[in-house]
Amino acid sequence: MLVYLTGQKGGLFYEKTILYSLGALLLCGMVFTSCNEKSNKAQEKISVTFAGTEPATTGQSRMMQSVADKLNATGRFNATVQVAGALSGDTDALVTQAKLGINLVVPSDPGRLASQFNIPDLNILMAPYILTDPAALKKLPDTKLFKEWQAELEKQGIVYITNMYNGFRCFYTTTPVEHVADLSGLRIRGFGNAIGNNLAKYFGFANIGIAWGEVFPGIQQKTLDGCEVQVANADGSRIYEVAKNLAMTKHYMLQSAFVCSAAFYRGLSDADRELFTKTMREAAVEYGQIIQNEEVGYYDNMKKNGVKIVDVDIAEFQKAIEPLYTNNDLGFSAGLKDRLFKELAE
Repeated sequence: MLVYLTGQKGGLFYEKTILYSLGALLLCGMVFTSCNEKSNKAQEKISVTFAGTEPATTGQSRMMQSVADKLNATGRFNATVQVAGALSGDTDALVTQAKLGINLVVPSDPGRLASQFNIPDLNILMAPYILTDPAALKKLPDTKLFKEWQAELEKQGIVYITNMYNGFRCFYTTTPVEHVADLSGLRIRGFGNAIGNNLAKYFGFANIGIAWGEVFPGIQQKTLDGCEVQVANADGSRIYEVAKNLAMTKHYMLQSAFVCSAAFYRGLSDADRELFTKTMREAAVEYGQIIQNEEVGYYDNMKKNGVKIVDVDIAEFQKAIEPLYTNNDLGFSAGLKDRLFKELAE
């Protein structure tokens, strides 16, 4: 309300004084409101969900819970964990949700990302018998190659955070597998991507790229002859009840490639982004080692449940896969393997 004191001596002076005072009060109110909004925004917790398809008992799922707990303990995050396919049994679908801007962190794998985002060179991380030492993954995020892949993925809406060792994949089948020829004609659930299809091509089995949740009933109903998977997931899903043969081919060193929404990542403050990334990478190293240590127990449990474990001649399987690289079926850039190992050694 403006009060005009016209008609009195010095009215103009009073009028201006009151107007200036009201203006100052209005300005102060605006500044206070702005400061209050910034303060409230700073105090808002950052909501994010870790979503995966593996059972809650696996190292990957426990790693995500550990990260969520550590983030929540800072008071800056409201992190929740949904595993065992609670949000979706399809990893690619979860990654797509993150790409569309949902605040999700998803453990995919390099082969899936390579196919889903058309980055063939990413397949090198999961290609058969290329990376065989889990220790290499600690150095991976610091390589130039990793940062180049990060940049390519971020352009498509995804941020590549880190990789974690998640076990060597082997064959779990209803019939014994001791040699490459024993896989011929079998219907095996594997990766439904370039890596999975080429493995099947050179090992001679039919690759069935279905969701993991369909594997147990598929073997049980005899629409599948088995699967290739890491032991923690096989144990958590009780595959030993339907597949009594395990061939220790160790053809993939499986990695959980953790990605999140680029919109979510860019929206974090510098400090929160650094905290988030550091926590993820440290947990990946920690749980990669935990997974390695626990594998012996999982294999023992397989034996206790009547699974026959065969230590195959890995050299035979490696030889069978050589044409994959001779023919460059995965479309690698020239010198990619040498470059990867060179950067990992630096």
